[in-house]
Amino acid sequence: MKHTLFPRHRNRILCSLCGMFFLFALFSGSPSFAQSGNPTLIRDTEIENTLKKWSEPVIKAAGLSPDAVKFILVQDNNINAFVAGGPNIFIFTGLITRSESTAEIIGVIAHELGHIRGGHLVRARGAMQNASYESLIGTILGLGAAVLTGEGRLASAIISGSQATAINHYLAFSRIQESSADQSALDSLEKAHISPQGLVSFMEKLKGEELLPAAQQNQYIRTHPLTRDRVQALEAGLSRSPYKEAAYPETWKEEHRRMLAKLTGFITPEQTEWKYDSRDQSIAALYARTIASYRENRTEKALTQMDALLAQEPENPYFLELKGQMLVDFGHVTQALPYYRRSIGLLPGASLIRTAYAHALIESAGEGDAKNLNEAIQHLQRSIKDESRSPRVHRLLATAYGRLGQEPRARLHLSEEALLKREIPYAKRQAEAALSGLEKGSNPWLRAQDILNFIEQNTKETK
Repeated sequence: MKHTLFPRHRNRILCSLCGMFFLFALFSGSPSFAQSGNPTLIRDTEIENTLKKWSEPVIKAAGLSPDAVKFILVQDNNINAFVAGGPNIFIFTGLITRSESTAEIIGVIAHELGHIRGGHLVRARGAMQNASYESLIGTILGLGAAVLTGEGRLASAIISGSQATAINHYLAFSRIQESSADQSALDSLEKAHISPQGLVSFMEKLKGEELLPAAQQNQYIRTHPLTRDRVQALEAGLSRSPYKEAAYPETWKEEHRRMLAKLTGFITPEQTEWKYDSRDQSIAALYARTIASYRENRTEKALTQMDALLAQEPENPYFLELKGQMLVDFGHVTQALPYYRRSIGLLPGASLIRTAYAHALIESAGEGDAKNLNEAIQHLQRSIKDESRSPRVHRLLATAYGRLGQEPRARLHLSEEALLKREIPYAKRQAEAALSGLEKGSNPWLRAQDILNFIEQNTKETK
């Protein structure tokens, strides 16, 4: 998968990254940890909402707020998951695509919640504050390199070579913490009336790797030390659970199938036809084939397949969003607007879809078209409440304000974007320029002042 998904639209705002399935390459080159150490984050409303729904009972049972816990997908074929920078659970796509059931994913999430509940979070003080998730992973890689080499200066300059090793060293938890997180997971699952079978089966899959040399072990084993005692303790917990035979809802099983299909279609479209051949007429299989056609720029086929999906589920907000996204990336931006609008109407809390809709409004706005630009700003201002770590929202706001001729507001959002990306000198210059053009005492003026104060304070602390 390339840094820019759709080369024929490179001149669009923000390289025309997917409205629904945002892929953010942190550095140049291949996105795989295993191959080059360069991670890629995936943002997808459907997958994130599904993970939240599955996990909500367990999160509440763990004494945490479902609104506080965030799920971030890392595109990497390895099996891994970790917690960092607060109650943020990073899940590798390899873990999802190789899961055999919803139960296994929920089991892993319950374990990671155990780390949050137990205060085992990986933190890096101010380095992880006011940063995007992309910058946060970059920070972890840098600190991992520093831990690995003993060279503190490498925390601010990622070393070449195997950064997978660096992140493994930095994120590795102790065996005591792992056992504690296991017991917390068992407790939370029981309180949520959910079977721990998935957690046990997932760990049993990995226990055979415990005796392998470290270089041959799965990443999850290297960051979450596994012992036979841990597996035995989990098996004992399963045997005691009054919910060990509890079944998962059928709807969750279908959501799991669609999640796997979506990831296959987007990440490995070339493999889709043999994984989901034409004899399979399930929704999940058609979903995978539709996305693969779209990713491979087979315009007519992709749109025909998309219409077939919508014929079966016309009120599916994720299908409507995908149709809008296709039309945007196939160059029919104005035609995409009704699909995005319907999707948001069905799913008003979906900030990522709202952001994609705003992007389409900006791209469809003609010269002097204040109506679409102002509507885009309204949607983006709402999105930013939930996507406070999104540089993309600020970039789009800067674009919309700039096209309306409101340069100080545009510069303010360029400053916000740069701050999230840890581009501190640029953030400072843009905030200073914004401050000089904004009305003194107004909310935007106060925000520009806050950014400058934050930069000054953090500059002092790092000296």
